[in-house]
Amino acid sequence: MADFDISDPASVDPKQFAEMVRSASGSQLNEVMSGESRGKILAEIFNRMPAQFRADKAGNTNAVIQWNITGRPDGGSDVYQVNIADGTCTVAEGAQADPKVEITLAGPEFLKLIAGAGNPTMMFMTGKLKAKGDIMLAGRLAELFSLPKG
Repeated sequence: MADFDISDPASVDPKQFAEMVRSASGSQLNEVMSGESRGKILAEIFNRMPAQFRADKAGNTNAVIQWNITGRPDGGSDVYQVNIADGTCTVAEGAQADPKVEITLAGPEFLKLIAGAGNPTMMFMTGKLKAKGDIMLAGRLAELFSLPKG
């Protein structure tokens, strides 16, 4: 099994992170998302979203997208909101506004999705990804952000 150490996610660039996730086993992803690095990893991913936002693709999109990442060690979920408004993107931890769409998935599936290693349509069809609200917006999310392609 290859070494999968992302205990310092800020030191890993997005492309390198995506390669690490793609080469990791399911048990490695489960382990990291149920361990002490989970919070740091999620915080780093969401902190980078404004820089990866593609305003040129957003057009007049104004929406709050809420991400519910399940499987926290205490049984809860980590919640982040991505707010797209007037060609900008901001991120907040916790539920602070009414979301236009809510996306819920487990930690390992979230890593796969963000790394371009998971097919969002298949995840949705198999119940690994749940979307509530504006499903059309949920389907456009990948084009609104520059994410590594798998």
